[in-house]
Amino acid sequence: MAAIYKRELKSYFQSMTGYVFIAFMVLFVGIYFMAYNMMSGYPYFSYTLSGMVTIIMIGIPVLTMRSFADDRKTKTDQLLLTSPVSVTKMVLGKYFSMITVFAVPVLLSGICPLIIKMNGTAHLKADYAAILAFFLLGCVYIAIGMFLSSLTESQIIAAVGTFGIILLLLLWPSLTGFLPTTASGSAAGFLILWTLAVFIIYRVTNHNLLAAILEVAGILCIVGFYLVKKDLFDRALTNVMGKIAVTDVFQNFADHYIFDAGGLVYYISIIFLLIFLTVQSVEKRRWS
Repeated sequence: MAAIYKRELKSYFQSMTGYVFIAFMVLFVGIYFMAYNMMSGYPYFSYTLSGMVTIIMIGIPVLTMRSFADDRKTKTDQLLLTSPVSVTKMVLGKYFSMITVFAVPVLLSGICPLIIKMNGTAHLKADYAAILAFFLLGCVYIAIGMFLSSLTESQIIAAVGTFGIILLLLLWPSLTGFLPTTASGSAAGFLILWTLAVFIIYRVTNHNLLAAILEVAGILCIVGFYLVKKDLFDRALTNVMGKIAVTDVFQNFADHYIFDAGGLVYYISIIFLLIFLTVQSVEKRRWS
């Protein structure tokens, strides 16, 4: 894993992608920091981080798009798949290399709360907790981009797909208001979500029988519960979808100054899930 990590990390700086990404991030951190904290006098660095949430929507797809797609296009993935290194270690090596590149501007931003303290009132505990949440949020986005990159050999498709999903996650708290609240609408929504989940499993495993069994079992369970306990589905879709909003955890740190330990565990759980799905996607590539 260490060899793959070093190889991938080196490639980011040989191709200038790493330098451009770091410069891009640092530039906008500086702009937001000057606008919010220095000129407007806000004592919390979390104002800057809240602005940066929209910026990483642009930067992270560029960072992750080549992680697996480029190897598939150039066929260099065959060398990795036939090497003695396990697929899990290969995926982790690539993932940690991208996290390292992302960590550089995040660590540099850690200087900003100290600058605020030198010039007046500062809230260091809240600021550094917000930086931690911001870093883990970025790690979630990187895991999303890596997984999508493992599904295609086109870097453009991987980048656009990652951008689209991150944008959807940013808008998610507002979009949940448009979801149906009736029992029948919630049941239909759960059926669509289950079908989407089964499709992802099929894409990862390429197992027709498993996908068919899961789809039928899910439909029977949802329809059965709907017929037996219809009132359980009232506003159920809105409530469930509202609780999985990824950005809400960061907002607890940045806007409400709450150390949401459960939210950090939620981020880590999403990362592990996406890494697992990426491993399964690459394993399917190995045996196909």
